[in-house]
Amino acid sequence: MRPLAVIGNVNVDLILGPAEPWPKAGTEIIVDHDELRVGGAAGNSALAWAALGVDFDIAASIGSDEFGRWLRQSFGSRAEKWTVHPEGTTLSVGITHPDGERTFFTTRGHLPRFSLADMLAVLDGNRLSGGIALLCGCFLTDDLTRNYSALFDWADQHDIMMALDTGWPLDGWTEENKQATRDWLSRCGCALLNEVEATTLSGLDDPADAARHIKDHMPQGAVVVVKRGPEGAIGIDADGNFASVAAPAVKVVDTIGAGDVFNAAFLAAFAEGRPLIDCLTAGTGVASRAISTLPRSYGGPLPAANEEAAS
Repeated sequence: MRPLAVIGNVNVDLILGPAEPWPKAGTEIIVDHDELRVGGAAGNSALAWAALGVDFDIAASIGSDEFGRWLRQSFGSRAEKWTVHPEGTTLSVGITHPDGERTFFTTRGHLPRFSLADMLAVLDGNRLSGGIALLCGCFLTDDLTRNYSALFDWADQHDIMMALDTGWPLDGWTEENKQATRDWLSRCGCALLNEVEATTLSGLDDPADAARHIKDHMPQGAVVVVKRGPEGAIGIDADGNFASVAAPAVKVVDTIGAGDVFNAAFLAAFAEGRPLIDCLTAGTGVASRAISTLPRSYGGPLPAANEEAAS
């Protein structure tokens, strides 16, 4: 199996809900559920890898407060070299709604200060040689994002494939943000986008056409995945072959981090060299389980490739 790492945003999520209707200013409502958990795209993917029994490294940082210390404890030895910034740890309060959707209130916190130096202090390029690094939280980690060119150079030097999930820009998909993303994708071997991101970047309404357009502007042999929520996922492999899978029908409880969980399961299968359709199936299956269970469950390790073929 190829080595795996994730680089990006780890913060604290406080999940409350469900809330319906939205309360009026100055009032108070009682909700049925609360959960304090590791959050952020990088954190969500790492939690899924850990639950799937996958070995991985994670490059992140924390703030100098109790939340930061709690995050470090949550990741154990993997967080020993994380930089501690003087800012408070980024906190997201997620309010869930009866339909499974959510609204976030997030502090800036420590995330903008996560830098290339912080990343290099954690990841060993020689250990990850030939592996895959998932890069996420692009529009939140300001200091690192400004040095993406050097990060991609480092990855090239160590033969590390970069897999990109940008996340949603705080100021929306401006022309500047779209061009920056296109530039990043031109250095990446795998794109993991949701349907809105893919169609917005490409300017095409059909997600399959959007995936092909994005692949045409990435390095030769790149893989493109478009996550379509309840519609499943589609992808194009290194040889240009198209694949599509449907998502299992589940009762949605909490969609927070669904795309991040998909990324983790997809890349776990991809790192084992499985065909694209098997990777898409792994991603949709694990993500569907995660969003339909409370407390959240990922279903344990992925079945071996020969077990899938026999089932």
